[in-house]
Amino acid sequence: MNMDKTRQAFNNERQSHWDKVAEKLEHWQGWGGYYRRRVAQVFKFNIPANQDILEIGCGNGDLLAYLEPKYGLGMDISPKMVRLAGKQHPNLDFIQMDALELSLKRQFDVVVISDTVNDLWDVQSTLENVHQHLKPHGHLVLNFYNRLWEIPINLAAKLGVSKPTLLQNWLTVEDVSNLLNLAGFEPVREWVEVLMPFNIPLITPLFNKFLIRLWPFKFFAMTHFMVARPKPDCEKVEDYSVSVIVPARNEAGNIKRVFEELPKISPQTELVFVEGHSTDDTYDEILRQIEAHPDIPARAFRQPGKGKGDAVRLGFTEAEGDVLMILDADLTMPPADLPRFYNALASGKGDFINGVRLVYPMEKHAMRPLNLIGNKAFTLIFTYLLGQPIKDTLCGTKVLWKEHYEEIRANRAYFGDFDPFGDFELIFGAAKLNLKIVDMPIRYRERTYGTTNIQRWKHGWLLLRMVVYAAGRLKFI
Repeated sequence: MNMDKTRQAFNNERQSHWDKVAEKLEHWQGWGGYYRRRVAQVFKFNIPANQDILEIGCGNGDLLAYLEPKYGLGMDISPKMVRLAGKQHPNLDFIQMDALELSLKRQFDVVVISDTVNDLWDVQSTLENVHQHLKPHGHLVLNFYNRLWEIPINLAAKLGVSKPTLLQNWLTVEDVSNLLNLAGFEPVREWVEVLMPFNIPLITPLFNKFLIRLWPFKFFAMTHFMVARPKPDCEKVEDYSVSVIVPARNEAGNIKRVFEELPKISPQTELVFVEGHSTDDTYDEILRQIEAHPDIPARAFRQPGKGKGDAVRLGFTEAEGDVLMILDADLTMPPADLPRFYNALASGKGDFINGVRLVYPMEKHAMRPLNLIGNKAFTLIFTYLLGQPIKDTLCGTKVLWKEHYEEIRANRAYFGDFDPFGDFELIFGAAKLNLKIVDMPIRYRERTYGTTNIQRWKHGWLLLRMVVYAAGRLKFI
């Protein structure tokens, strides 16, 4: 039997199998209700509503409907599943199609593959097809069973208490990561879910929200989740307009240097100063330097509220560029490094470029020893919370697309207005959107004018509170 006939026999067997399951689902749900609800909750947490979503292997369409897409398209190999999904969710579109033949005339913000990769004939080719149907900043979100659960799942199917299955691929995380790489994707993050697949009051939340995040319990989770994005064409760096936001409070002595040290970033670069209730003449100095440098587009605003976070939000709102950059007016981060941030973002190496002061040696008085220890401790904590490596959470320089900032701002209510610095609102928001966070090492310099606005103990305590709050909103959900 040649390969085409083998594949066709494989597809025919699965089509017949899932047609029978579809008939059964009209009057039977089995014992997997809690598992499916939990998986749906995790998908919804990671996929904002009002997106264009394609689901491969959509089954009866319940998951796709739960995600509240702006436009939703479900695809399944079983015609009876497709009819059942259309009947139950008439506001969505469903098509009967083999994933290897996926060919549509549109792209999607998100493609979902839930508990389906183990049932595919050719996972790599399917992922390659998915790649062609994702927007450049889109995401693939998938989950698949942990192989440790092979025997329990097969046993449950034989006992008739769960959906029956055919011979599975049983891929590992390493297998899927490799296949994603071969298909032109790069993983953003991966994690596990569902330690207890049944809903037992008190016990199930303990297992599935807390114990599963800890060693060694996480190795016994029922399902792996992964988020991936299309690999960027890093050789192609286009010109985008840039807004450099400069929060400035009591920084009059540094304003002239901002103009003098600003490098060429893109053909369209503007400076947006936001002055924050200074006791020196920072605002007047900004106006003088804008007048003295007519060749550099620059505007000045006075923030109505308090704190750097409030200043950054005003600057981002007023910014006109495609790319948003934060440059602290103390100039401890050399402005000459900004083009590297731009290139990393514009080439697609990352979606959120985060400055890091903890790689290169610092100038002698750039950071006090206790602050350095605290920063290193927060590095470990936040890497664990975000599911992505991040080496420095408090470096002032952060660069992202304005369209992504608008999504973060729209989702701000999820975390609340708790961050006077602005750094954590952006980092948490980026992680919630599964943006690829990339660290950019810089050489951290001493201040040459003024004093820091950071109060070590007061703000250190506030950071600890934010860590605890973020854990409940990002990790233990």
